[in-house]
Amino acid sequence: MKKKKQNIKTIIRQIVREEVAMAIKEVITELKQPTQSQPEKIIEKKSFTSNSVLNDVLNETAQDGEWKTMGGSEFTTDRMNELVGKNYGDMMNQQPQQVPSSDPMSQFLNKDYRQVLEKTEEIHNRKHGK
Repeated sequence: MKKKKQNIKTIIRQIVREEVAMAIKEVITELKQPTQSQPEKIIEKKSFTSNSVLNDVLNETAQDGEWKTMGGSEFTTDRMNELVGKNYGDMMNQQPQQVPSSDPMSQFLNKDYRQVLEKTEEIHNRKHGK
């Protein structure tokens, strides 16, 4: 029984040695071959802010360029309506939203100031002879 165990151990050792030798040969041949490295692009770092950490992050983001295609493709002036058109256009054509509340600040913000603005415009026109 001891002899069988001993034989198995020697066979395993021999197999491990062969595998290690093959792996070492592969690594050595890879190391001997010259690697072709791409030259690094020299990009001028811009100063966006006085905070050096934030500045580094902003420069890295600007160099990366992935932000240009967020949303599936590049945003250009042709796609501007997708960004602001729906919300901005609706905001310009609608009446102000009234939020019912007994809070004085809410009442101040929700007040209709059209009459006040018309009166100030009337006074302004009188002063400037329009």
